[in-house]
Amino acid sequence: MGRGAVIAGIGQTLFGKLPGRTTVSMNIEACRKAIADAGIEKGVIDSLLVKVPTSKVEMMYGQTLAEAMALKPRFGGVFDQGGASNISMIGIAAMAIEAGQCEVALVCLADNPKTGTRQAYEKPWGEAADLGWSSVVAGYAMIAQRYIHEFPDAEDLFAEIAIACRAHGAANPDAQLRLPLDRDTYDSAKWVVEPLRRDDCCLISDGAAAVVVMSEKLANVMGIAAPVPILGFGQGNSSSDVTLRRDLTQTQADISAQTAFKMAGLGPKDMDCAQLYDCFTVTVAMTLESYGFGSRAALTEVGRAGGFHSNGPLPINTAGGLLSETGMPGLQLVLEGVRQMRGTSTSQVRDATKCIVSNQGGIMHTHSTLILGQ
Repeated sequence: MGRGAVIAGIGQTLFGKLPGRTTVSMNIEACRKAIADAGIEKGVIDSLLVKVPTSKVEMMYGQTLAEAMALKPRFGGVFDQGGASNISMIGIAAMAIEAGQCEVALVCLADNPKTGTRQAYEKPWGEAADLGWSSVVAGYAMIAQRYIHEFPDAEDLFAEIAIACRAHGAANPDAQLRLPLDRDTYDSAKWVVEPLRRDDCCLISDGAAAVVVMSEKLANVMGIAAPVPILGFGQGNSSSDVTLRRDLTQTQADISAQTAFKMAGLGPKDMDCAQLYDCFTVTVAMTLESYGFGSRAALTEVGRAGGFHSNGPLPINTAGGLLSETGMPGLQLVLEGVRQMRGTSTSQVRDATKCIVSNQGGIMHTHSTLILGQ
């Protein structure tokens, strides 16, 4: 990309239970903080990209939010790939800037399933619901069951992912769940849907997050204090329903990562940390493998040795991820990637200069990847 793109500012609300907050009010708060973090005036923003709220889909939501913020964006709208939307929107913003369609873009999301409605997560899913297969977690449980069938040590890998995420969340003062997890507690937890235990499953959270995207050249002109370069991005969409897939443990995450790696001119060995969409532990396990970080057996050994922690060789979800920081779908992972590149994370990885971030939506239906640098 000739002009280059950077994340110039980040912002978020509190995470957890936020009674009385609408998605519009939370989006506004996160955007206001991202604008302040960038050190710019609202008037320079000419693009607004927003993820549709999962809990309550609204028509023309982007225009509703723009009106509430007194913005008249010349480029933007609402995007929906589920949890993969956020990185995809950042990629769209970067491409729009490259094409001269806008100069400064706001990318944001907000949702309130904790105090609003959780119907989107609990609803029957596809035709299989007629046979009793209902809710998102049931779909992931089916995938996890197959993963364990293929790889008997999978529960060790799942446990180590959960333990690392919870350790990082415990160190994060903004995390919704600040409670460390040990293996005995993990093993003794009840099933949510077998084989997924309570600590395999992400939080339900109210909250919002936002980023400001602009060209590197404009960031230099405007004197942005801590711009983080966007080195690469990509996406992949499997689309088909779970029951129609030939292989339950394969998705398009590899295509998404390969696209991002090629764009960045980098590979898995160049990454210093990874912020991976962890709606369920099996998602992280599959993403690590698809991204080329190692075989299932090798990743399990890394986990057993504490390698997923911030001081290990493969640090993951250093703010806690969806398992501990917030169950909000994905943009918080980008914020933590930015903090790692700025050197301001609460679980900072020493000498980190490259970070890969994943987003994923539906039941492994969509995937997007982002690579950040310094």
